[in-house]
Amino acid sequence: MQKTVRGKDVATGAALEVAFSDSITAVAGAAGGAEELYLAPGWIDVQVNGYAGVDYNSARTSHEEIARSIEVLFATGVTRFYPTVITGAPDEMRGALENLARAKDSLTHGGAMDGFHVEGPHISPEDGPRGAHLRRWVRRPDLEEFRRWQDAARGNIRLVTLAPEWPEAPAYIEALVAQGVVISVGHTGADTRQLADAVSAGATMSTHLGNGSHSVMRRHPNYLWEQLAEDRLTASFIVDGIHLPNSFLKSAVRAKGVARSVLVTDASAPAGAKPGRYALGEQEVDLTSDNRVVLAGQDKLAGSALSMDRAVGNAVRFAEITLSDAVTMATTNAARVGGVAGRQNGLALGDRADFVLFRWERGVVGVRATYVGGECVYRA
Repeated sequence: MQKTVRGKDVATGAALEVAFSDSITAVAGAAGGAEELYLAPGWIDVQVNGYAGVDYNSARTSHEEIARSIEVLFATGVTRFYPTVITGAPDEMRGALENLARAKDSLTHGGAMDGFHVEGPHISPEDGPRGAHLRRWVRRPDLEEFRRWQDAARGNIRLVTLAPEWPEAPAYIEALVAQGVVISVGHTGADTRQLADAVSAGATMSTHLGNGSHSVMRRHPNYLWEQLAEDRLTASFIVDGIHLPNSFLKSAVRAKGVARSVLVTDASAPAGAKPGRYALGEQEVDLTSDNRVVLAGQDKLAGSALSMDRAVGNAVRFAEITLSDAVTMATTNAARVGGVAGRQNGLALGDRADFVLFRWERGVVGVRATYVGGECVYRA
């Protein structure tokens, strides 16, 4: 059935009317008075470890709990996301991917899990770049292991984060890119040549640039400068005011340009939940009263409690960019670099009917309605 939605264009402020079924069938200027709510493509988050108290890194997480977490994500304006499985025991990673694949196929709104992101285990074993990932499960790239993952995931793995300093990395990257998988550089201590080899092999993204790195590194060259200067890499950023200082964020976005910048939350189970203790795979994490997610009893960050509606508002304030640019970083840029089909053109004919209607008041995004595939899945 043909439906319409009206709102204010984020880029121009003009009133828009979008006609749609499960995809967009027409976009035109809307007659009448000014629209109260902004209308934008729905947010896309290609890095979500868990949400609303639900951990995506366990094969034992129930589908009912996954379904509940998706509903909470809809309330933040997210319409498509990549549940993210991090470094763990081989059987645990495979089990988590299989569980997510079954949930994707069986849940009413499972299609919002547009693909899966595997972050690790082929990362740096060093303290700093390894982040909160468990050292004992860090291991070298292995195509046979990837095939086991992809089989368990029913072909849904779209994004893999790895450190390119492994000798096997270039061949591994080439093989996965040939299968349509996006490769992102992250949790790395790679040198200039290793990064260049990864990009030449087909890596196109940097995972949460500025995090998962040494606390102290040489002035130059170093892997942050190299990734910032590499125009073939699009960088994702966690804009929660905790993971990155504003000075780095502003400098990084100016270096990459808005066109090569993406917002991610890197949310883990405590996001969208109350302070307390939660699971992240086989580890426990705490959500503190000041909204940091840390390894239990430690001060080491382990994902975030960020939501994408807050990330958009934060990006405007912290990076000093326009609302239109922040929305682009949370929508079409994420779709393009992450390989999300049918979402790379925005409010355009033929793209999927994924929308968010929101208020923009005093630098804060207030989501009022979310549509996924033409269905209104949340209304405030």
